[in-house]
Amino acid sequence: MLEEDEGFGDITSNSVIDDNKFVDAYIISKDEGVLAGINVIKELFESRNVNVPFHLADGNKISDGDLLMSLKGDAKDILLLERTALNLLMRMSGVASATNHHVNLVEGKVIIAGTRKTSPAIGKFDKLALQIGGGDTHRFSLDDMILIKDNHIAIVGTPLDALLKAQKNVSFSKKIEIEVETLEDAIDCVNAGADIVMLDNMEPSEVKEVLDNLEKLDIRNNSLIEVSGGINEGNILDYVDLGVDIISLGALTHSSRSLNFSLRIE
Repeated sequence: MLEEDEGFGDITSNSVIDDNKFVDAYIISKDEGVLAGINVIKELFESRNVNVPFHLADGNKISDGDLLMSLKGDAKDILLLERTALNLLMRMSGVASATNHHVNLVEGKVIIAGTRKTSPAIGKFDKLALQIGGGDTHRFSLDDMILIKDNHIAIVGTPLDALLKAQKNVSFSKKIEIEVETLEDAIDCVNAGADIVMLDNMEPSEVKEVLDNLEKLDIRNNSLIEVSGGINEGNILDYVDLGVDIISLGALTHSSRSLNFSLRIE
């Protein structure tokens, strides 16, 4: 990130600021939410010998005007790091804040999870922000677990065909999750012992029908039930009240608003 921003050098600072000009600076919040990424940013500044006398902790609730971090160091180094540090801190805090908001909405009745819909190359920071916000990270990468999605099924045949093939070929140590779109496929995959069955883009009434049928067949406890797709702040409680186990929201990482922070030189 720094290499991308620095290019061949910060020609602005190099042209107007003398060498070895030491300053005090601070980062303040111009927003409210949950702070995330402050430890990452501390390491970033310290890697360029900028001292960090004070900083809040990840997970702190913050408001407009709060002091997030104080800095002491070479002016050129601080200005070189400024934009990268702020961009990452603001994004991570935005993801953590959105996650925390949804976690609070469901009041512990269901797991709120992220997805792999993260920005390229910074997925680990998005996942850390999800965790700080109180959410579940879901998969970090493709080798974490088996997640059979619609394109896998399109190649193999049916959801049950894909599930049985995965169960045959994968280690017992890996969980298997499968995405389904119909009642029949949900029943087949739960009955076959999928660890997690994801009901994809189903309306609350459709999810209720699936859960009711699983209860009638006495197989509800065979699998965790995850719902995903089309779920937002306005309808999330409709899914929570049905008794699903997991709600995954790609919007937490692909559409969350970054918080607004500012770095100022004293």
